[in-house]
Amino acid sequence: MSRPTTKTELIEAANGQFDRLWKMIDSMPEEEQNAAFDFGGGFDKKEAHWSRDKNLRDVLIHLYEWHQMVMRWHEEGTVKGGMPAVPGEGYTWMTLPGLNQKIWERYQDVPLADSKTMLRGSHAEIMGLIKKHTNDELFSKGVYKWTKTTTLGAYFISSTSSHYDWAMTKIKLHIKTCRK
Repeated sequence: MSRPTTKTELIEAANGQFDRLWKMIDSMPEEEQNAAFDFGGGFDKKEAHWSRDKNLRDVLIHLYEWHQMVMRWHEEGTVKGGMPAVPGEGYTWMTLPGLNQKIWERYQDVPLADSKTMLRGSHAEIMGLIKKHTNDELFSKGVYKWTKTTTLGAYFISSTSSHYDWAMTKIKLHIKTCRK
């Protein structure tokens, strides 16, 4: 799938990938949904997320929290005209694994069922934000000071369709491992 370049494509990609993600999850028996990930260590250890996420809940919560972060950045930067700490206070894009680890630690007490509800709700919220913007607001550079050299749409793509692709890659491998 090519990267969206219009509001219509963004909405279609985000909702389409979200639907694919849920079809994949819904196809999994309960024991697969609750099983721990066992990827066997055959991955590049520089890819910290392969060892960070231990189960489906961890993946869903990761998606949820990234929705929350983008919505906070949007509120502070787009609505209030401020400069949010992107990706997070004390973090840079180079130190993202540390931020993602902190997210993982924060949500360890959340049950899988709650993570599903949370993610469905945050997807609806972020889609509502996307729909409020014009194509130019989403895909023209320089519209919002806080997005610097990128576009608002790029943040929405990263936290929706692209992130859903990432999640499905992990979940597919988990399914394959479980069914061996």
